[in-house]
Amino acid sequence: MESLLNNIARYIQLEDDEKEYFLSLVGEKKVRRKQLLLQEGEVCHHSIFVKSGCLRGYTLDKNGDEHVISFATAGWWIADMYSLITRKPGQLFIESSTEAHLQLLTREHQEKLFEQIPKFERFFRILTENSLVATQQRIIDNLSLGARERYLEFIRKYPSLKDELPQKHIASYIGVTPEFFSKMMRSLPE
Repeated sequence: MESLLNNIARYIQLEDDEKEYFLSLVGEKKVRRKQLLLQEGEVCHHSIFVKSGCLRGYTLDKNGDEHVISFATAGWWIADMYSLITRKPGQLFIESSTEAHLQLLTREHQEKLFEQIPKFERFFRILTENSLVATQQRIIDNLSLGARERYLEFIRKYPSLKDELPQKHIASYIGVTPEFFSKMMRSLPE
């Protein structure tokens, strides 16, 4: 639980009783590689904090091709934000890319936190703002950078994942086919 509390301490300071209350609302889960945590069409009930491992959020198009929207590595949060907030069926799949140890906070428990410890509204507002900024930057990068530059940005953002993930997931994240990605990788200096 220490990594989760450290994550929170970056934005808000909690008293010992507040930490205890918060931790009483958090669940834990260990997942195996390729375990599906959320499917398209389901309602997302949890914000997921990654204690260790890596998760990915993705969609499938009408041809069944995956489009990776995000990765969450140790110290990061992930959810289908549309579904979590609106409580309507979502569009994302969330799957473990590696074995992972997760900490889960339900939307209902998050609402209790907002009532009991209002500073958590600040914490989750900051997380949401950071997510919005990252999403906007990703859209701008996808529109204005070439594949090589998008790959280098991926490496900057997720340095530990370059050798851990299947190349097809990285290719999907940067918006190229696995074949193009393989060709591009051969042309990059080592």
